[in-house]
Amino acid sequence: LIAEGHSNREMTEILNLSVKTIETHRAAAMRKLNVTSTAAIVRYAIRNKLVEP
Repeated sequence: LIAEGHSNREMTEILNLSVKTIETHRAAAMRKLNVTSTAAIVRYAIRNKLVEP
């Protein structure tokens, strides 16, 4: 969903989760991947073939 450009608010509606839950999971993923931006998450996903460009 991040790679598709969805905002946290849009993801809450799609996944039926709270904004805080989305923010917590995004922050944890960024920490584990050692990235500091949404663009870096998307680059990581493309490079590792988790999503198609």
